Amino acid sequence: MSVDICGLHMPRYQELPDMGLYLDQVVRYVNGVLETFGCQKITASMVSNYVKKGYIASPVKKQYYAEQIAYLFFLSVAKNVLSMENISRLFAMQKRTYETQVAYDYFCQELENMLQHIFGLKDSLEEVGSAASEEKKILRCAITAMSHIIYLGYCFDMMGEDREETAEGLQSPP
Repeated sequence: MSVDICGLHMPRYQELPDMGLYLDQVVRYVNGVLETFGCQKITASMVSNYVKKGYIASPVKKQYYAEQIAYLFFLSVAKNVLSMENISRLFAMQKRTYETQVAYDYFCQELENMLQHIFGLKDSLEEVGSAASEEKKILRCAITAMSHIIYLGYCFDMMGEDREETAEGLQSPP
């Protein structure tokens, strides 16, 4: 896991592929974006299981579109801190309150906001979105937990790299 601190950008809904992608293409795309966040990779079988369990909509003629990809991004980040049952509850809450595009863009903006703050790239958290609601509070708490997991992964990776460099320095002849 290696976090690219300067490259912390989640593609907004309008930036997601606007044409259908086959399963392998979706997996490559999602993993390519999430690699900069140090998140665990998804697999084709994971995506298929998410479809079978109803977490994301079935592909249309074996192709996945922006809405399904948006849900996959959220799932991929959230599963590190939330149970699938609670992720389903968040999805149900989102469907009752906001269109997928609005909710997904909020998630992206808030995740970046939180990560930039935690990584020390900005001094304070911005207030993302205009409405104050219980749904927003719940999502912000979930995103805070996700962000801390990403940050801790980065810290532990750095500690491991420091240990490897020290060990290599001790083993290298002068």
